[in-house]
Amino acid sequence: MVQALDDSGAADPWRRRTRRGKRQMPLWQELPLLLIVAFCLAVLIRTFLLQAFFIPSGSMEDTLLVGDRVVVNKVVYNVRNPQRGEVVVFRGTDQWVPQVDAQPPTGFADKLGRTVGDLIGVGRPGEKDFIKRVIALPGDRVSCCDDQGRVLVNGTPLDESAYVLRDSPLELPPNPQECRSRRFEEIVVPPGQMFVLGDHRQVSQDARCQGTVPIDNVVGRAFAVVWPSDRWHSLPIPETFGTVAPPPTATDGAAPVRPTSDGGVVLLLPIAATLSVLARSGRWRSVGQRRLLP
Repeated sequence: MVQALDDSGAADPWRRRTRRGKRQMPLWQELPLLLIVAFCLAVLIRTFLLQAFFIPSGSMEDTLLVGDRVVVNKVVYNVRNPQRGEVVVFRGTDQWVPQVDAQPPTGFADKLGRTVGDLIGVGRPGEKDFIKRVIALPGDRVSCCDDQGRVLVNGTPLDESAYVLRDSPLELPPNPQECRSRRFEEIVVPPGQMFVLGDHRQVSQDARCQGTVPIDNVVGRAFAVVWPSDRWHSLPIPETFGTVAPPPTATDGAAPVRPTSDGGVVLLLPIAATLSVLARSGRWRSVGQRRLLP
């Protein structure tokens, strides 16, 4: 061990005190602080960036199964509008009836668990949260069906065989009050609205009978299934939507989703706090040297 010496050759007590003052924070003090920072970070990520949603019904089968959890990007529509073929989560209007009855929490532990789960984005969806596929956008003309039973968007038939495995029957007459029939009359999607359908057309309650959805109601784009682990897959736009013709007349397009002005700034606070704690604790270097398992 080497000691710092003053001009007379004696050990310098001031330097010894400085060195002792830089000791690491005890783990029992650091761990609760890291947990609090991690919880705050999870809440802010859920609020501004990403959120996990539980699939409670079969209206999107077989793309999404009951019990799947999908991750939703909540910022992508701050910079652009939804695109045809994307799977989106949105808040239904008063016309949209929940497909699953919401069961209220029964006890204190259940209420607490649901509250925490909702805060960090892993709870059950609200009764007005829906997940469907965008079929048509403002100004589009959408109808069903052509002579092969396909949905038409601006006169272009969609090849939906890749994701619609159980379609509604063709023989039932169209009924705007229910979604049992595959057929529906042509509509022009109003400005600021979108026309959505579920992939399981036999059971899905969607725009065929519940009307179009305001784009301002979109929560975000579902881009991947992350649970169960054997169901992991992404949710890309099917190729058939790349062939859709533009709307026959110009339109103002969808009403833009307004970005949250302070979201990015607020989100940086817990990240900075986490880095600060790691740096002061002396564990930053060890974290940086860890390797991922193969």
